[in-house]
Amino acid sequence: MTSTSRLQARGLTRRFGATTALAGVDVDLADGELLAVMGPSGSGKSTLLHVLAGILPADAGTVTLEGRDVGGLDEKQRSLLRRRSYGFVFQFGQLLDELPAVENVALPAMLQGTSRKDAVAIAAQWLEALGLAGKEQRRPGELSGGEAQRVAVARALITGPAVVFADEPTGALDQQTGHEVMDVLTRTTRAAGASLVLVTHDEQVAAWCDRRIDMRDGRVVAGPPPTPAPPVAAPPAARFETGAPVDEADVATVAEPAEQMTR
Repeated sequence: MTSTSRLQARGLTRRFGATTALAGVDVDLADGELLAVMGPSGSGKSTLLHVLAGILPADAGTVTLEGRDVGGLDEKQRSLLRRRSYGFVFQFGQLLDELPAVENVALPAMLQGTSRKDAVAIAAQWLEALGLAGKEQRRPGELSGGEAQRVAVARALITGPAVVFADEPTGALDQQTGHEVMDVLTRTTRAAGASLVLVTHDEQVAAWCDRRIDMRDGRVVAGPPPTPAPPVAAPPAARFETGAPVDEADVATVAEPAEQMTR
């Protein structure tokens, strides 16, 4: 593994009964890199994300995070890894309906042992940085789809993860809102110093990343180089539903105490 590799996989194999979902997959993710994984339904892209993230164990092969072999961890150890080193953004957000936005964001920090008071304070800063000031007490059902996904992005980043995993984060959104969410996700991930693994079937979504790999039948196949990501909107309209832009300096400031929580 090179000195700049954050996450590395070699020879990953995963089967579900007679079906081979991964057939000897190799992946390298550099420090701070945004990587898109593309492919049709059934190609193995979501299985690859789940194995890299420690949600599923591989049948064979290795996964290494920042020099540490994590492929042989048991379920308890994988759970701790996901809490401390990984963040997640899913297609439908998977926010807890009974909790307001600020508590949804604060929950990962509290699970790490941060006091509720401190976790909520940091969560409120994240929501403000992502243009959601004033909506801290709204529950998921009271937010738009784009707002809910920004809450999910804040939740993914609050603990200062090494890698963020995003599985079809715009799949339930219209095109414009999807572009806004991708702008938030990629800029805040970069500002927080994290790497990103993004699973998508959408060429325009993949274009927001630095690099992409394509999968077919459980294998990585050659794919085209990334194209520039489309703008969210022409200036000065490149702002989100709340009318507040994402300030990368604010995100970096919020990320500092989040990184300290993981040390």
